[in-house]
Amino acid sequence: MIERSSTLVAPPARWWTPLGRDERMWLTVTAVWALAMFVMMQLVWPAIGEQQVTFQSYRVDPLEFNRLTEAFIQAHQVDAIDGVPVVAPPPGGDVYLMGQRFQFKPILRLEQGQTYRFLVSSLDVQHGLSLQPDNFNFQVLPGYVSAISLTPRESGVYHILCNEYCGPGHHRMVGRIDVGAAGQALSSEGVRP
Repeated sequence: MIERSSTLVAPPARWWTPLGRDERMWLTVTAVWALAMFVMMQLVWPAIGEQQVTFQSYRVDPLEFNRLTEAFIQAHQVDAIDGVPVVAPPPGGDVYLMGQRFQFKPILRLEQGQTYRFLVSSLDVQHGLSLQPDNFNFQVLPGYVSAISLTPRESGVYHILCNEYCGPGHHRMVGRIDVGAAGQALSSEGVRP
């Protein structure tokens, strides 16, 4: 039999049935677990290691960032590989890295164990920057500069992959950082001579 009701008549005071003992137990366990995870992620996890990479971000006109990147390339270019400039900036300085469809520019030659301040932005659309093999990831947005300090600990070739779909040539968007010991340059293939 269907119980009929009207919008003009108030519903019964207890239209619901109380939770059973098992339901109350699981609801309590779930609430305590959610609270414990929230506290861990906010307080405990950041306190037990360098889990979060700190970086600054600020607005910039994409054309101005392009001008700054081109000036950086002109000042520090040492080579070119397939038309992409290769730069060797001084340790401790600013390193400009520009993302645009479908490349990261320039190729960087850095010294092992030296700290560099990366200034990264995009000229056109949102890109992702994934530094491999270290699996370091962050977003590269047009109109914003992300400034982050990095110290390459091991020599070799690090690939920069775009991990945010940016168009039909996205799969070809790969940049490169060559890291060598102080005074030891890498060849154009990223291998020590």
